[in-house]
Amino acid sequence: MTSHISSPTPQEPVLILGAGLMGRLLGVALARAGHAVRLLDAGTPDGSGGAARVAAAMLAPLAESAVTEPNVVAMGQYALVRWPELLRTLAAPVFFQQAGTLVLWHRQDAPEAHRFRAILGGVQQALPSLPHPQAVDAAAIAELEPALAQRFHQGLYLPEEGQLDNRELLQALNQTLAELGAEVQWQTAWTLEQAQEHQRRQGGWVLDCRGLGAQGNWNMPAGGLRGVRGEVVRLHAPDVTLQRPTRMLHPRYPIYIAPKPGHIFVIGATEIETNDLTPASVRSTLELLSAAYAVHPGFGEARILELNSQCRPTLADNLPAVREAAPRVLQINGLYRHGFMISPAVADAVLEHMHSGTQTLAQRLGLRFDTLATTATA
Repeated sequence: MTSHISSPTPQEPVLILGAGLMGRLLGVALARAGHAVRLLDAGTPDGSGGAARVAAAMLAPLAESAVTEPNVVAMGQYALVRWPELLRTLAAPVFFQQAGTLVLWHRQDAPEAHRFRAILGGVQQALPSLPHPQAVDAAAIAELEPALAQRFHQGLYLPEEGQLDNRELLQALNQTLAELGAEVQWQTAWTLEQAQEHQRRQGGWVLDCRGLGAQGNWNMPAGGLRGVRGEVVRLHAPDVTLQRPTRMLHPRYPIYIAPKPGHIFVIGATEIETNDLTPASVRSTLELLSAAYAVHPGFGEARILELNSQCRPTLADNLPAVREAAPRVLQINGLYRHGFMISPAVADAVLEHMHSGTQTLAQRLGLRFDTLATTATA
């Protein structure tokens, strides 16, 4: 499934608005192909203020099928193969793991588990190439995660799923951009109109990857770009030895726990329909930490490193989209809670269009890709 996408005309300039995950991925690919790449971002190199810095960076298409559509699952499956290929090309190492996902529940939440299994069964029919979930009992759970021995008696193991270290990745992408000679300007917020004026003078392409910064350019009758809030806590828990991402099903606050190197754990759950970026509430924080403690009592002695709120850029249908706003002007947005899981698929689809004007990959994966031609005939 390795991508062999070529580039547009050599040395053709590319201006990218937004140097978050998608902007950096595209910037590296285009700079490596020999293009004069310029990225502009309103934030700072560490990604502060962006959803990519806060995210758990789980690559779990089957687990996420409970809350998304089969086409997003297909994009995630594609990206699981692409991520190791991409990481090998970067200037610095990035933690990457593909040890599967463990899904657990308490006995009183068995109805939620039944619902989850039914959803997985439907997705399996739509995408037969997905690995099959494996039911696990207490002994199998203890073998997979010795730290959870005797604590849970039923669960599901979802093989082949993975995760990476989002902050290491953002740093490695930034370092790679510098080594490739790309120009990156931080704390520089341009509008799409300013970028198009620059394009009229300099030529080349404009790629708008600003996430929620692009809200003013996604006004649509069916609903534009909005923020979906999430709250995430980062803990240092030396007494917890979970080895893979673990999810606990619950009808009110299902949580995920993503273990990172150095006994760092990223834990999250909530989704609130708002652009509000104020600090997390006491109630949601208590629920999040109580749920984590119910998975492993070692979290009771953990140290809270960060408690973050974030808003993920989301379109009306909760699905990603690429839109050609004008000749050689592409808007890439709406990755919602699946940015790390699907970004390689979206990036490869964008690169294919820039090279050949085709959308073969987008069509195969069910990625919405609106060109001027398709819009005119709609």
